[in-house]
Amino acid sequence: MGSEKETIKRSLTNIGQEDYYIRGIEGWNKMASPTSRPEPALSWLDSAIRVKPLQLADSWKKQQVEDALKKIHLTGAQVLRIKEVFHSEVERGIHEQPSSLQMENTYIPELPNGTEEGMFLALDLGGTNFRVILLELSNGALIRENVKRYHIREELRLGCGERLFDFLAECVSDFVRSQNLGGTRLPLGFTFSFPMIQKGLDVGILLTWTKSFNCPSVVGRDAVQMLREAINRRGDTHVEVLAVLNDTTGTLIQGAVLDKKTAIALILGTGSNACYIERADRVQHWEGQRHGEKEVIIDIEWGAFGDNGVLDFIKTDYDRKVDENSLITNSFTFEKYISGKYLGEIVRVIVVKLVEDCVLFGGTVSDALLTTGAFTTSFVSLIEQDTVGNNCENTPEILDKLGLSYNADDIAIMKYICETVSNRAALLVSICTATLLERLDRPDTTIAVDGSLYKYHPRLKSWMNKYIHLLAPEKKFKLLLAEDGSGKGAGLVAAIALRLKQRFSQT
Repeated sequence: MGSEKETIKRSLTNIGQEDYYIRGIEGWNKMASPTSRPEPALSWLDSAIRVKPLQLADSWKKQQVEDALKKIHLTGAQVLRIKEVFHSEVERGIHEQPSSLQMENTYIPELPNGTEEGMFLALDLGGTNFRVILLELSNGALIRENVKRYHIREELRLGCGERLFDFLAECVSDFVRSQNLGGTRLPLGFTFSFPMIQKGLDVGILLTWTKSFNCPSVVGRDAVQMLREAINRRGDTHVEVLAVLNDTTGTLIQGAVLDKKTAIALILGTGSNACYIERADRVQHWEGQRHGEKEVIIDIEWGAFGDNGVLDFIKTDYDRKVDENSLITNSFTFEKYISGKYLGEIVRVIVVKLVEDCVLFGGTVSDALLTTGAFTTSFVSLIEQDTVGNNCENTPEILDKLGLSYNADDIAIMKYICETVSNRAALLVSICTATLLERLDRPDTTIAVDGSLYKYHPRLKSWMNKYIHLLAPEKKFKLLLAEDGSGKGAGLVAAIALRLKQRFSQT
């Protein structure tokens, strides 16, 4: 078996082209291609990714629940097909062919190297509250950090774009003066956590607003240029906007400071995204002059994975209902399977269906349960804590809040639903992460992760470790919590941008 193992160092993405193998408890197992009949190894994968069976004395009720959740459970064949599809979408996107993945070039060709020195600003815009941050670095290490938060009123978030950016410039000015740095040149990294097209390290064209923002005059314009113009209109600081990025890219940069092996970053919070370090020669979209870059960070924008229909084979009626209830339908397909904004809503939709079928809560629903968004993902995490701890501390309290009458079977079913939906999310994230790992020619990779779902769900990390190992068995990796990439990461990108600017000016 040892000699066979040596010959099987091929990617699981070679689906349909040749046999492929998976490492299990008993060693290496040959697996069937998705186009052939399932073989024992594929059955083993089925069992490896499945949650524990529901334990109920009532066999009818048990069968009803299992039937209702059957399509939420991914099969081994589906897992491998998703892996193949994601690999294909990555390849198409990186070569500027039609793809649901944006594969955006960030134009960041290197990571912090320990030479970063001086004071840098970060502006973190992604919600109703935003931050201005001062970072002081010495030999690449953070020696001082000052932060001030500002609230953006609704009329600014929904009105004229120039007024919004004038307000941002006003807050930057207020912060700089509060730090007694009015006469100091301050490079700034701008975390702009909205879909954009980057045409350079300091050029970000807004594609569309999300969250609670809608300033139509900004769409199609360069957010960096608008911020620069607003700062220049004031003329009371020496702030220079050198880079634009999103929180995912910032997480990779922050992760690289904590661990130099970092090459992938994930956001698993209210929303979800991923980025990774790609070989520069593979990247087709590159505006402006190249300077011999070997690598560059690619922002995948994987929340939209499947918007073109390539994941419809796993879409359930529950997912369709969640999409119908969402703010923007037929978009952010992958995010609606995996992110903190939607996991609770998936559970709610399933629960309502089971109540209508008289399987849960005696067939009696509450007004709260019928309210879109009432069952939050924090409820999912709390119920999962009960499952992990083998107790019922949180579930009854949540059901009480929702105005529901329940018994022991209802609690067991609620736990099972939350586990099943959570497991599918963990598996989907792991499939794509394993595909990225296989894309990297690295012996050992650290994956930086941030986001409330990752931090507070009690077993998302353990599931991810299990499934990534399962799907990329030849790759050594570790998951690393890297918090505040949108803040510290943005300041570090400003430092990198300054270094690049100085280097290029000398050539």
